[in-house]
Amino acid sequence: MGEYILEMRQITKEFPGVKALDNVTFKVRPGTVHALMGENGAGKSTLMKCLFGIYKPDQGDVVIDGEVVEMTDSRKALGMGISMIHQELYPVLQRNVMENLWLGRFPTKKLVLLHL
Repeated sequence: MGEYILEMRQITKEFPGVKALDNVTFKVRPGTVHALMGENGAGKSTLMKCLFGIYKPDQGDVVIDGEVVEMTDSRKALGMGISMIHQELYPVLQRNVMENLWLGRFPTKKLVLLHL
């Protein structure tokens, strides 16, 4: 494994009349926690949708464990251990926060242990 577990290199995504992402690079080292922050319309959700296979970047590469991958859909992303919780989440009121976060998500190739 290289220095980064995930790299999004020079990602560009355009929609009619809007360049949502312009040559964006994002890198994640193993064992770290990151927050992606920015103003409304800055491209945060678009970048994550490119990672999760909802959008195909117009340019750039997604690299996981040192290997360039093409995220063709969200199933492929899930199979590689990538998950996305959408900001429009409607929680199940009878469940706690952790149960809502894991609702419908099953371990794939990565293991997460939580001690609550």
